[in-house]
Amino acid sequence: MVREITNWRSLGGNVGADGRKVKDGLLFRCGQLYNLTAYQKEQVQNKYQIRRVFDFRGEEERKQYPDYLWPGLDYVVIDVLKDAQVNQASVDEIISANNQAEEDMLTTYEELALQNSAQKGYHQFLLTLINDPVPTAFHCFAGKDRTGVAAALILKSLGVSDDQIFADYLKTIKARKQENQAILDYLRDQLSSSQLQDVAVALTVQKSYLERYFKAIKQNYGDFDNYLIKGLDLPLDFKTKMRQIYLE
Repeated sequence: MVREITNWRSLGGNVGADGRKVKDGLLFRCGQLYNLTAYQKEQVQNKYQIRRVFDFRGEEERKQYPDYLWPGLDYVVIDVLKDAQVNQASVDEIISANNQAEEDMLTTYEELALQNSAQKGYHQFLLTLINDPVPTAFHCFAGKDRTGVAAALILKSLGVSDDQIFADYLKTIKARKQENQAILDYLRDQLSSSQLQDVAVALTVQKSYLERYFKAIKQNYGDFDNYLIKGLDLPLDFKTKMRQIYLE
């Protein structure tokens, strides 16, 4: 059976500013590129012709589950949660959540908006997208939180509606269903029922998580445009350049 890369999808096709669509074939989000099949390697290299991969994971995650890399690929590591006080973005952190997985997830999304490592990391990520646009994939462990925020930043900058942004974000629920079940089955004999429930909560996404991210931006920066300039230190013409490059 052919198995696609977990949580892989293009941002193309979403409708942005002035009714123009996001170009297909340039921006892809996914889970970690670990232990890929021969088919998956062929897809990412040849079908999608990915030239750059952004890896938002921490050092231990990268050591434990190294990405598939190939000659000519620009592999960029940005640990966006390096400064986080609460990090619910990896399996090990999820397991140690102590029965407060949902609240910790909400805190993680605030940190993705406000922590220094996140702001510097997303600054580097977004600046690269306008300075050197090539077919790009970006991911974390599950392709849902750090990656979900990165996708939301792109889509919001391109003038995509909030409804479309949340629809893309929530696609992760279905896209990771099989993978998440495999993780829960593997952990079933190692964890208590309450720990398993915490893991189940944290392995998926909820609308409230991304809402908390945007709420933190509004509370601290007033609006999204101000966040791009003051929070992420992006140039004043960032949105204009993004739309010139990625809308058709």
